[in-house]
This record gives sequence, structure tokens and C-alpha cells, in this order.
Amino acid sequence: GEVQALRTRVESAETARLEASRGDQARLDEMEGKLRDAESTRRKLHNTIQELRGNIRVFARVRPFLPADGSEAATTPVVEPAADGVSLALAAEEAPPDEDVAFAKGGRRRKRECYAYDRVFGPEVGQEQVFDEVSEFVQSALDGYQVCLLSYGQTGSGKTHTMQGAGSGPMRGIIPRAMEQVAAYCEQQKTRGWVYEMEVTYCEIYNEQVRDLLDEGSTQQQAFGGKSDSKGLEIRREPKTGRVYVDGATRTPVDPGDSD
Repeated sequence: GEVQALRTRVESAETARLEASRGDQARLDEMEGKLRDAESTRRKLHNTIQELRGNIRVFARVRPFLPADGSEAATTPVVEPAADGVSLALAAEEAPPDEDVAFAKGGRRRKRECYAYDRVFGPEVGQEQVFDEVSEFVQSALDGYQVCLLSYGQTGSGKTHTMQGAGSGPMRGIIPRAMEQVAAYCEQQKTRGWVYEMEVTYCEIYNEQVRDLLDEGSTQQQAFGGKSDSKGLEIRREPKTGRVYVDGATRTPVDPGDSD
């Protein structure tokens, strides 16, 4: 009788444990469902805000004088960022002292001109502040939206410095900082069971020719003035998703957390 009673108690305890486990799993499933819903809502709200702010935004960054410019310390910049952070002005072009005043008033000298942008970064603004302004686009890309960031300007205006930067400290640019953001996002999603595999393509358009910069044979010939072997490279767009890609370009696996 005692053995049977003990067996009954053990079976009851096991049943209670299983029921509690099922209850815990049900609550866990419920919480995961709420988390997925919250993440979906966050994505929609984040990208709705981006659309309201403008799907196409133009920023201007003013480069400071550098020692190699040979400018004197008292030189007045021609480009003057405004205090509002969204506009700048081109200073009026003064007529030389020996030039005829009538000629200067004839409209052939530049007057002061003002321009408005979505954001203007003055010479004192560092790399981190610039990236903070565009990091929202990186998040949109992680959310599955099509994103393009490009820098445009004359030679020596600071395009490479802004996009690539230098080193691994505060001078690193948008590209390495964006990769760091992608790596942090991947690590965060790993705790939710996600596994990511990433590949990159690296191309340039030169003289209306698409060049594959990850094609070693092609880049070596280009370096010695030869013609590219990258044949059949075409820029295409997927009809269903709208994704733009270079057909035939070399795809290389990449670890966003690898700083090298």
C-alpha cells in the first residue's frame, strides 16, 4: 500500500511538472509573438518617419582648410555654413582693387548666394556626427528596404575621408561605422535564433564601363593600363523586389564584425 501511495504521489508530481512546463512554454510563445509584433511595428514606424523626412536627402559637408592647401590662417572661407544647420552661403566675389568698378557691377562677378539642404555639416563637425545623421538609413537597410548612400564632390573635397575615413578610431568614416552597426544588429538577432550570411560586391563605373574590383585578374590589368576582363557585367533591377544589382559581379563572403 505504501509503495502504491508513493508511486501515486510521484506520478502526480510529474504530471504537475509537465503541466507547469507546458504553461511556461505557452507563456514563452506568447511573449515571443508579442516581441515579433513589436519589432514589426517598430520597423513600420521607423521607416514611416524616414519617408516623412524624405526618401531622398541631400547633405553638404564643408571641409576645413588643411596644411597642404597653403592657405594663411586668416584666410576667409568662401563657403559659409549658417547657424541653422541646414543652409550655407557662397561669399560674394570681390573685384580686385585695380579693376574697373563698372566691370564689377556688370554682373560678371559672383554675388552672395545662399543654398538650403536637408543638413549642413560645418568644418568643425566630426565623423561621428555625420554618421549619426545617416545611421537611420543603415537601420532601414537592415529592415529590408533599399538604401543608397553616395558622396559627390570635386577632387580633394573630402569624399573618401567621409565615406572611408582612416584607422579604427574617431576618424573612421561611414562605411566602417555602418559595418559595425550591421555587426551589432546581427549579434543582437542571434539571441533570437537568427543566423546571417553576408556577401558583398565591389564595382566601379569608369568611362561608362562597369568594373569588378574583386576580380583580381581584371584589377591587375587595369592597374597596368590594360583593358578590363570583366565582360558581361550589367546593371539590372529585379522586377518583383526592385533590387538593383550588377549581374556577373564577384560575390565575396564577409564578416561585418571583422575589422580587418
